[in-house]
Amino acid sequence: MRSESRKPAIACAARLTYPLGLAIFIAPFIASILIHAQTSTTSAPPQVPAWQIAAGGHAEFEVASIRPGDPARFVRPTFPLSIDDSPIPPGGRFQSGFTLPVYIEFAYKLLPSSEQREAMLAHLPGWVRSQPFVIDAKAPMTNATKDQMRLMMQALLADRFKLAVHFASNETPVLALVLAKSNVLGPRLRPHNQGLACDAKWTAPSDAAAPAVPPGGFLPRCGAVAARSGPNHTILLGARDLPMEHIALYLPTVYKFGRPVVDQTGLKGTFDFSLNWAPDSNSAIIMRSGDSSDQFDGPSFFDALKEQLGLKLKPTRAVVQTLVIDHVEPPSPN
Repeated sequence: MRSESRKPAIACAARLTYPLGLAIFIAPFIASILIHAQTSTTSAPPQVPAWQIAAGGHAEFEVASIRPGDPARFVRPTFPLSIDDSPIPPGGRFQSGFTLPVYIEFAYKLLPSSEQREAMLAHLPGWVRSQPFVIDAKAPMTNATKDQMRLMMQALLADRFKLAVHFASNETPVLALVLAKSNVLGPRLRPHNQGLACDAKWTAPSDAAAPAVPPGGFLPRCGAVAARSGPNHTILLGARDLPMEHIALYLPTVYKFGRPVVDQTGLKGTFDFSLNWAPDSNSAIIMRSGDSSDQFDGPSFFDALKEQLGLKLKPTRAVVQTLVIDHVEPPSPN
């Protein structure tokens, strides 16, 4: 416990969503806050997620320094602070320069829709949203996993920012991701074991959106969702080696549904996918060439979801588990 004089504490009650599973890389290294919804409709006590138990339950950095960052100077993270489980560089180094919500999202493996992010930020004090912090830390082991790094970040936030959280379960409207036809996948969605292995040599296609390119085949890496421009100013979204649960979590980050999406497809294992659609007013991302006369020519998001992936969204209700911030304050001195 440090004996230095403390800055005034700031208490708040912002709700963050909390997944048991796996940032979308629409822009590199954007991390997030999203709901993990259970399919039952009765409240259940919050439980420690399986990933946290598998990572050891608790871990701390061997040494860590925190300093205010310059909002005009981006400090690239040592590895992407995303919710995927992709390997991180050996050596145990962690360095990054984001605002506090990004570190919370990373620490608790969260991913947000735009509505959920806005709701969370509205309840946080201004410095949390605006002031970046450069964290430079070292793990006690050189081969730490990303999930172990998350546990170390949880401990650092509690120690240096006095972050205190608890979990709550609430029933809320959601959209269930389901198969459009029983046991039938769309042509742009396939099990990962039928595609290019993650450690195999990847060759960049000349036309990323060409029908001959396999699902997710325009991406060199596994484990993260990415978007790029498609033909006729459309959006091309894809990923390799993702569980269906995480594909569902990503959808509200690219399209404004106004509610979270939960996986009820019943599909097990991991998948590769490519989704190409024409953006509209509800699209969370738009790929433009800069020409105000651009015309989007392609299927709607919902048509593309059904025709290309064989999936659809069905309104329902589910119990969701959320992370509630009870207390946070400016970081203690190094």
